[in-house]
Amino acid sequence: MEYISQIIYVDNVEETLDFYYQAFGLSTSSISDNAEYGELATGAVKIAFANHPSAQAHFKQGYIRAHPKQPALGFELRFSCTNLSESYDKAVLAGAEPLCPPSCRGTQYYAYVRAIEGTLICLVQA
Repeated sequence: MEYISQIIYVDNVEETLDFYYQAFGLSTSSISDNAEYGELATGAVKIAFANHPSAQAHFKQGYIRAHPKQPALGFELRFSCTNLSESYDKAVLAGAEPLCPPSCRGTQYYAYVRAIEGTLICLVQA
């Protein structure tokens, strides 16, 4: 078995893809004609977004929606960057919620923001 992608269900796929480009420089690799699904160019493992009606069509039992005004879900996405302060500032300027400014724990430099759809993002200095 191979891990191939992460799909995050959102209100607006195009807006979310644009945010990830503005905040983290990740371009869109594909988007469906109806903008119900889109993927970021993240290498072998894709980060994708689908709208809530698409999710509801796949499974009827319901789910907890990620939302920036609700407690964060129990996972984070991690992105490596070369300039942590610059990357953190860029994300916040693009609309990310600042959670933890650039910090150091041992030899690891990191920062946390929350994306516009509510996903926790950890920026790690490479």
